[in-house]
Amino acid sequence: MYKYLNILETPSDLRKLKREDLPILAEEARDFILDIVSTKTGHLGASLGVIELTIALHYYYNTPSDLLIWDVGHQAYGHKLFTGRKSDFQSLRQLNGMSGFPDRTESEFDAFGVGHSSTSISAITGMALANRLKNDNRKHLAVIGDASIVSGMAFEGLNHLGDTDLNVNIILNDNNIGIDPAVGALQNHFNNTSSASKVDFFEALGFNYIGPIDGHNFDNLFKAFDELENLKGPNLLHIKTIKGKGYESAEKDQVLWHSPGKFDKKTGIISPKKEKLSYQKVVGDSLIELFKGNNEVAAITPAMPTGSGMVELMQLYPNRVWNVGIAEQHAVTLAAGLATQGITPYCVIYSTFLQRAYDQVIHDVALQNLPVVFLIDRAGFVGSDGATHHGLFDISFLNSIPNMSVACPADDKELKELIEIGAHTSTPLAIRYPKGEVQSLNFPFQNTELGKAKTLKKGEKVAILSTGHIASNIQKAIEGLNLSWYHFPFVKPLDLEALKNIFENYSHILTFENGIKNGGFGASILDVANSNNYKGKVEIHAYPDEFIAHGTIDELENLAGLDSISIRKRFEELI
Repeated sequence: MYKYLNILETPSDLRKLKREDLPILAEEARDFILDIVSTKTGHLGASLGVIELTIALHYYYNTPSDLLIWDVGHQAYGHKLFTGRKSDFQSLRQLNGMSGFPDRTESEFDAFGVGHSSTSISAITGMALANRLKNDNRKHLAVIGDASIVSGMAFEGLNHLGDTDLNVNIILNDNNIGIDPAVGALQNHFNNTSSASKVDFFEALGFNYIGPIDGHNFDNLFKAFDELENLKGPNLLHIKTIKGKGYESAEKDQVLWHSPGKFDKKTGIISPKKEKLSYQKVVGDSLIELFKGNNEVAAITPAMPTGSGMVELMQLYPNRVWNVGIAEQHAVTLAAGLATQGITPYCVIYSTFLQRAYDQVIHDVALQNLPVVFLIDRAGFVGSDGATHHGLFDISFLNSIPNMSVACPADDKELKELIEIGAHTSTPLAIRYPKGEVQSLNFPFQNTELGKAKTLKKGEKVAILSTGHIASNIQKAIEGLNLSWYHFPFVKPLDLEALKNIFENYSHILTFENGIKNGGFGASILDVANSNNYKGKVEIHAYPDEFIAHGTIDELENLAGLDSISIRKRFEELI
């Protein structure tokens, strides 16, 4: 089917081609990726946009001896295709299959794991320093794109690297978009100013600057690589690309086609998804209602307005909602600044990305006891994005912070209530919720109060204690069984009065949560039980102490023993 792609497995095969054959190979690679992603799902636009760059880098440089990092890693499907993993593509993002991001355990060509953004410059600088110490004469290359350059960590890396004489090549893939359109003064600088001013900017940081050039033109790329070879010290090659290049639908709507789901490759028609209420939609709608009646609330997102359901809110209230780009640390401290002046900020952020601002949560928010509300999206398993994106740790890492309240709503009704409570908080409040479709409970809920548990079902001998959206699995598992079930909307503060009553009336307690076991909800329950000299058994059900790879959410819950069938089996064993 393919003239060149069928005979290529590794970059050494690629380098046997003539340069005039490479444009045809680029077309074949795009066609192959479209075939796979249209049926398996994944990140599409970013990888389509760097096919020529990918081919040129592996053709010109001696990878994997020469070290190459992709930042963000969802640009690397072409990289994987040309580095011995063509036959693995059918397993892309599937359970036990190929990761959607570069992974050091997967291939020697993956020099660094890159699920999060803006790490490449720091990492490649570290590699270059290490190889200098070892007198190892490798080339060092980092591609930073999809708006990753605006992150504070990228600037920290530039600041250090530019003050060295290391022969490192940074390739800035400037496509004017991350997941949503790129924002910020630096992006405006790239878009609106002359080449001379760009040279001034990067040369002021200590870099030799080349560009901007057309990143889809092989002649331009190879000419630039030749120029880099003749320069000493750190270099920055600025290329312009089009996200979604070569597929008309992806070029026209770059936000939608970042990760479109399944689609018909020929027509560009995306497979219809059932219109189901998502937690992200609940958050967006709830904030809109809140903003209508309260002029002293605001919202912030670090580069995730579409994914977090905030687009309509931003359109309605552009002066009170800010997308600050891939800058999680700034987002949190910006929220803290707002809070000092009587504005209650909602910081809407994915759980996995909040990890990148942990010091700011502690030092700038909690230490000063400021009323910042964290709406923590993608809590728990997120599915095929895998270990870099699962929200496993937020209960544990927030649970240990003084002044912080941690709420885990069971369903959409409770999430709405907690968002409203946040508008009146005087202390930091974190509210975590999962990705995807709402699973409403069929139990009559009393109103949510700070630090108060709710009794959902009364039974004998065994008490089930849960927090968060795992309630939907427990609801299915507990049906018809003589067990008691208590839901704790708040992991912190815990309802100590309710716990005392539970300790007095039940000899066996099972806890459930969508978070890591260490330091989580169950661990807090066990601590209170020990403090109260509880003589019964506390059995904790949570995620294990390990990084969990990619798969569907249902598959991963089953592996962790937290799906409704596994939970039901445990309940029946007890009865």
